Amino acid sequence: MINPTYIVIMATAIALCSLLVRRSQQKLPLTREEKFGLGLGGFCGAMIGAKLPFVLYDLEGLWNGVAWFAHGKTIVCGLAGGYLGVEIAKWLMNIRIKTGDSFAAPVAFAIAIGRWGCFFGGCCFGTPTTLPWGVAFPTAVDDPLVLRHPTQIYESLFHLTMGFLLLWLERKGWFRGQLMKLYILVYLSYRFLTEMIRPEPRYLVGLTAYQWGAILLAIIFVWLWRRDAAALAAENAQKEPRPADAAAD
Repeated sequence: MINPTYIVIMATAIALCSLLVRRSQQKLPLTREEKFGLGLGGFCGAMIGAKLPFVLYDLEGLWNGVAWFAHGKTIVCGLAGGYLGVEIAKWLMNIRIKTGDSFAAPVAFAIAIGRWGCFFGGCCFGTPTTLPWGVAFPTAVDDPLVLRHPTQIYESLFHLTMGFLLLWLERKGWFRGQLMKLYILVYLSYRFLTEMIRPEPRYLVGLTAYQWGAILLAIIFVWLWRRDAAALAAENAQKEPRPADAAAD
């Protein structure tokens, strides 16, 4: 049974993200339809990416469609899916300008809110702890009375901090065109480390599936960073006046 509080919080997070993205994209030279297309691509990509690992794990549910509506989502693949969704939308609409910076902070603030939905929904909790802020989750099947790390709150605070940091970096003009990739890479590092206090199954060399996913996605986004940095450097080099031109002036 779906917790109504979870639904309200998630709807609030999506609405806030839409409003913040709309505001952050005001200066982009795009039409209203193009901005809507980018937002739709990001949303669909994020939703599909967040569910895809669980759907592929349940092949029977994949074929009958049940897995798409069952419990289970991952922010790790949701962020990557959202990024891919925007890129596909840009390709379909032949948009060549950088748009990732306009999504970075809004997405971070939205996830910061959305993680409270996970907290009140009783999912995504951590391992047992003796720390004074440990929380007993009734949804814990093994022992609902044991105090556990409220990893949802930890993650909410992380994304909230990242949201303000991304806003500050954008105003400073630092990492221009790379803010979304920076956000995803920092989150992948955070998630890799905090898997140590999450009750997830361990696989090859003692790492969880999320940790292996974080490693794979980090490699991809480092490559994307380097590719975009090289393209920007080449573009700037073309804009610089040649020595002969400077002498003529």
